Amino acid sequence: MGAEVAELARGVRLLVFEIFPGAVEVAWPRQKIVGYGVGPKKMTEHFCWLGPYTSHVSLGFNHGVNLPDPEGRLEGSGKKFRHVKLREPADLKRPALRALVHAAVAERRRALGLASG
Repeated sequence: MGAEVAELARGVRLLVFEIFPGAVEVAWPRQKIVGYGVGPKKMTEHFCWLGPYTSHVSLGFNHGVNLPDPEGRLEGSGKKFRHVKLREPADLKRPALRALVHAAVAERRRALGLASG
């Protein structure tokens, strides 16, 4: 992983905590990702994850199939998971990306019956 990708991954992390300061961060060394959730449980409480790769950072959404995506940024064909590939710092400033993170947090909170906020 190059310095640019590492910096981009740090930016993704900051974005997640800016949008949801109470996020629980869990490293998944085997998968080489870091997950973020309303609690520590990967499959039920996590709303997103970041994975650094050689030329990009994937910001994945554990229940991405349930998220609104009017700009069609989400990729993937699994039953639940979707992701967005981020290649440059400007990607972090895109309103559609911020909207996806907000929607992912709201979706998990609703699904788990947690109060909004």
